Amino acid sequence: MIRVAMLSYWHVHAWDYTREAQAHPDTEIVAVWDEIPARGEEAASKLGVPFFSNLDELLAREDIDGVIVDAPSNIHREVMVKAAQAGKHIFTEKVLALTTKEVNEILAAVEDAGVKLTVSLPRLNDWYTPSIQNVLESGILGKVTLTRVRLSHNGATANWLPEHFYNLEQCGGGALIDLGCHPMYLTRLFLGEMPVQVHASYGYVTGKDVEDNAVSILTTAGGAIGIVEAGFVNAHSPFTIEIHGTEGSLLYGTPEDRILVRSNKNGESEWTEADKASGRIKAFEQWADHIQNNTVAAENIRMAQDLTALMEASNRSVAEKRAVRIEEIR
Repeated sequence: MIRVAMLSYWHVHAWDYTREAQAHPDTEIVAVWDEIPARGEEAASKLGVPFFSNLDELLAREDIDGVIVDAPSNIHREVMVKAAQAGKHIFTEKVLALTTKEVNEILAAVEDAGVKLTVSLPRLNDWYTPSIQNVLESGILGKVTLTRVRLSHNGATANWLPEHFYNLEQCGGGALIDLGCHPMYLTRLFLGEMPVQVHASYGYVTGKDVEDNAVSILTTAGGAIGIVEAGFVNAHSPFTIEIHGTEGSLLYGTPEDRILVRSNKNGESEWTEADKASGRIKAFEQWADHIQNNTVAAENIRMAQDLTALMEASNRSVAEKRAVRIEEIR
């Protein structure tokens, strides 16, 4: 049995991961820490486990094997480096950290300690992602020239997001670094290579300290363009994916939950529905498997590294009002 401690209930998905840990046959929650003691005590009481106000005291316990980190993004580096040094496996909500420097420090600590790290990038595992990858690998679209992924909701205009999600210091940004993580890592994946340049634009529709409307444009060395869109101010915006190439195009979620493809290569004059592949197991289950089988989440970690670099470049682009080269970040 993998004995797990919950480190903070700051993030909106913390209780989702709690339920996943409770449902998994090989994991159990045995402790809680939270940077806000009252919130942590309440969660621990609901779970029937001890609450620790001191993180070092919790991490020193030998009856804890791993931690689920849902702390504010700006303390991810501190929390995860401590956890790794204490020999605890780590599952965490995205982003891994706010800067590439912090990511590198976390990964160095993880490698030195030999613990297992997995980052929650859930849309990599949903059925449409491997299905789209199958289409791309078939070559039916030709060379990919443009990828666009949009994810948006009305959390700011309908006032259902927690207030701390507008805290610039804790979050490192707003719509892009929160909701926009999903279209960012999907765009990176579908482009097939790490972009070399990022140019972003942020909007502040509701006047918060963080952006609530955002676009980031990624450019690869080969000239392909990725468009990442996210917002907290849109009532009925569907999650959409577009991929265009020299020989064809692919559409998903416009707004139907299906993948449509049209290509010169097969002589199709109409849009046809692509085969539906099976999704992958959830990131939490992958983490447990890595712990049990002594394997490394290499692809997951690489995507998490790239995600932070692209987010950091987007924030710098807006701050400095210019396109930012990824080599400046790395």
